[in-house]
Amino acid sequence: MTPDLYNVIKQICEEKQIPEEAVVATVELALAAAYRKDFADKLQNISVVLEPKGGQFKVYDIKEVVADVSPELLEEAYKLARQKKKAALFMPDGQIIEKEESTNEPVDLNDDKKLIEDGKVLLKFNPRTQITVSEARKVDAALQVGDQYKADLEVPHDFGRMAAQTAKQVIIQRIREAERETIFKEYKSKENKMMSGLVQRTEGSVVMVDIGRVNAILPYREQIPGDHYHIGQRIKVLLLSVEMTPKGPEIIVSRAHRDLVRALFELEVPEIESGTVELKSVAREAGSRSKISVVAHEENIDPIGSCVGQRGARVNAVIDELSGEKIDIIEWNEVPEKYIAASLSPAKVGSVEILDAATRQARVTVKSEQQSLAIGKGGQNVRLAAKLTGWKIDIVQFETGEKIAEVEADVEGGQKAEGEVAAEEIKKDEEQKNEAKPKAKKKKKTGTAKKDKVVKVVKDESIDQEPVAETEIIPEVEVVTSPDEDQT
Repeated sequence: MTPDLYNVIKQICEEKQIPEEAVVATVELALAAAYRKDFADKLQNISVVLEPKGGQFKVYDIKEVVADVSPELLEEAYKLARQKKKAALFMPDGQIIEKEESTNEPVDLNDDKKLIEDGKVLLKFNPRTQITVSEARKVDAALQVGDQYKADLEVPHDFGRMAAQTAKQVIIQRIREAERETIFKEYKSKENKMMSGLVQRTEGSVVMVDIGRVNAILPYREQIPGDHYHIGQRIKVLLLSVEMTPKGPEIIVSRAHRDLVRALFELEVPEIESGTVELKSVAREAGSRSKISVVAHEENIDPIGSCVGQRGARVNAVIDELSGEKIDIIEWNEVPEKYIAASLSPAKVGSVEILDAATRQARVTVKSEQQSLAIGKGGQNVRLAAKLTGWKIDIVQFETGEKIAEVEADVEGGQKAEGEVAAEEIKKDEEQKNEAKPKAKKKKKTGTAKKDKVVKVVKDESIDQEPVAETEIIPEVEVVTSPDEDQT
């Protein structure tokens, strides 16, 4: 073979980014398949060892040394083995490419007569991959049962056209499989991390995103509502899941996941990356509003100001990447009452009472002029506060003591551990969308008010106003302070 083979192997490794050992093993298997096509005997187990730098290779017949068998079984085994269409293939690591078919039924390997009658003698002795110890010792007297018998075979000067075609097909297939495996391992290690990609094309509601060596899928359920994508647009996505399929790795990315907000702040705020400021929790309703809680681990560090940046530069960079999504930044506090009160900003609460610390239930009292801000449009503000804190929050009007809103703590909204299984996330989103669709249709037919399954809104009869859940008095950016200004 030509010495230029090693340069070709190196070029393939660089282009496909696969290990050199995998390419060499592929070439060895291709040469073994080509040798078997034109030169091998049916009773041989072909193995090829390639010396890539010199371009030379050697061919061997590899067999396992086994105990002697009866002459009748030996004769029947050779007879069945010669009925095979071609020789077996053997890899240098000892992996047998072709194995004899086995049966699920129990077989007594000590009953030679039964094995011969049933035609299962190859399960006990296979002349293609095994040799009896008496035959092996005719060549090497030191061989024992369990050793490996290796016989040199003649190396051909040239292969035929069909053998060369066989080698080509093996190389193409094996290199493609090695490349897929390399891509899968590379991106599997990057799950739940943010990546930058280019919009490649759109297929209906699905967007294909080029993230480097492969195109990822951005499904409709993982897109920000109202987003429009055009070819060549650069976007930030969260790598949600990587699965191996018969066609290769399938990669799902997301722009609606709450961890994308976390990753964007880690990118924009050096204090978070260094650990000086910690982002404790994220609650998000993609395309509408997000809430994050932060805490500083060093004195004289303002965590909110660090996230906002000078004149809002840092938070505005995150908002721009999320297509104008509103972001509330609050300071985390280990005292639940203070933390819950801060999570309901921009509303000013009167008091917070812990009803049951074990089940994480709290009652918040607000004045009538603050109840609209506390609940938010459609109950969004109190819903995000419950997701952020992990507490069930009841909102009570200060003047009457009447409960006006109740929201369950939604752990899925920001309290699950990082690195959770992406499949569960997608499944839950699908269930929520399917449950929401019939309700929307029912509203159109009957004209009745839509009931929120999480937030319960009670209209205050003592004041003349619309239900507070329909009120929208929320500024776009709640915290716009710089590090050198005092935080209120």
